[in-house]
Amino acid sequence: MKMKLLTVAALAALPLSAAFAMQLDPAPDTYDAEVVQMREDPRMVAAFAHLNETHEARLADMITLNEVPAPPFGEEARAAVFAEMMQATGFGDVTIDEVGNVVASRAGTVGERTVTVAAHIDTVFPIETDVTIRVEGNRYIAPGIGDNTRGAIMLLQFASAIASADIATEATIVLVGNIGEEGLGDLRGVRHLFRDGIDHPDAFIAIDGGNDARLVTSAVGSNRYRVTMQGPGGHSWGDFGDGNPHHAASRAITRFVNAARPITQDGPRSSYNIGRIGGGTSVNSIPFESWFEVDMRSGNPEKLAALDVVFQQAMRDGLEAENAVRGDGDLLTMEVAPIGQRPAGEGDTSVPLVQRALALLRADDIEPSMVGSSTDSNIPISLGIPAITITRCGVSSGAHSLSETWEDDGNVPACTMRGLMLLVGEAGLAEN
Repeated sequence: MKMKLLTVAALAALPLSAAFAMQLDPAPDTYDAEVVQMREDPRMVAAFAHLNETHEARLADMITLNEVPAPPFGEEARAAVFAEMMQATGFGDVTIDEVGNVVASRAGTVGERTVTVAAHIDTVFPIETDVTIRVEGNRYIAPGIGDNTRGAIMLLQFASAIASADIATEATIVLVGNIGEEGLGDLRGVRHLFRDGIDHPDAFIAIDGGNDARLVTSAVGSNRYRVTMQGPGGHSWGDFGDGNPHHAASRAITRFVNAARPITQDGPRSSYNIGRIGGGTSVNSIPFESWFEVDMRSGNPEKLAALDVVFQQAMRDGLEAENAVRGDGDLLTMEVAPIGQRPAGEGDTSVPLVQRALALLRADDIEPSMVGSSTDSNIPISLGIPAITITRCGVSSGAHSLSETWEDDGNVPACTMRGLMLLVGEAGLAEN
């Protein structure tokens, strides 16, 4: 049986842990009351003061961290630097796990739950990319600066503020600088946190995105493939008429695009893209190999499955069409290899984690925008675990480009404090 809800005024008179223990289904204004109480708590006041006092130092850390390359599957150097920075906050135990995640843990006073906050430390850029930061006033310009060096720095801000203000929580807090979010990483860092055979976090917060009002509460899934067409190759004149892998690939891509487009025209949003393509040795040679990489996305599992079905059929039909018109040469062959799969899912927006996030935005007169996206939260959302992705604060632009920027808009400490309050509220501020 549900217990009778208390009024906001009655809740405000209770300790936070007691107020939320007394009801099973809090109303939205219950979280508004929690925000008021937390803002008045001396420890949270001290934490906010710490964020303001250390703001410039964290900007310096941001430059240091960004200038350590972290390409997909090459995050080790940045992980080592980030682990040292995290250790210096005094937050808690810091380790680098089996896959390369930097994991910092601070035990809760009760410890029956675990709340995890993650910010990915990898970038989309190859190792040779110049990641040196150029500073123009309050703008920081460099590949990866917003997505997601700033997010990793926000994780350090949480850690140092909690340690400085000696904030104790009922649940254990785990802060993770995770690898494998970008490119073909396929969320392998967060997958490791939710792998079979371990105790999963009970709630998950990802830091990724540059819009203060944006809350990612549902997961846009994706299926990714690398298609390789192969044949004997030959001379463009002397062997003309033999099977051509590029021609087969073109036939397959055309069939896929024609079949996929109608699926994306109505209903839940979905997309498809041929992102990379290559093969061949010279302009006057029939290639012995043609390859391309495909990305399909949707927040709706049925839509994603429909795109996958027409993709698979188009690949077979394209190969068969080229083989049907070849001369006497060998048959072309094809391999369709999965290179990534992010699960889709619809998050439950009624859970306390999301309701707290909404209350914190309301308290600052920000109109929330709950959206679907493809982030590290895909994994817990698909498993039915409360999860949300929040802003990294500041103003980000040009993500995944060489001219990427992050701008200190003057509101970073206050925005960071909202994220910290979300974490502490979800973990349960413990009594002194």
